[in-house]
Amino acid sequence: MENKTDEQKLIQQHLANERTYLAWIRTAIALVGIGFLATTLHINAAPEAGAVEQNLVMVVSLSALALGVLTIVAATLNYYSMRRNINESRFRSSQWIIGFMASIAVLLVILVSIYIFVVG
Repeated sequence: MENKTDEQKLIQQHLANERTYLAWIRTAIALVGIGFLATTLHINAAPEAGAVEQNLVMVVSLSALALGVLTIVAATLNYYSMRRNINESRFRSSQWIIGFMASIAVLLVILVSIYIFVVG
């Protein structure tokens, strides 16, 4: 078995970075989907709901959409940062994006919980 050159190692790291980026994009699409799902379920399950419920489902839906867009932006920034780090043979942990996504998940769960509590 022959030794891998530095260039081959970089190729593998760049491909791993691209796979990670695509995973974040799938997560963003799922977040946007949650927003559309909340709106669709609300329209079908509670068409005669009051103004508070209507406003709350709009907040949940728009928040999910905004969080999905923010996830795309954050993932893209992280991708280019990692790309630069790979090329410069540096490693920096992705703490900020992990904290960001954890915050997004908690916020979305809180919004959906409030909606369920008010409507249910």
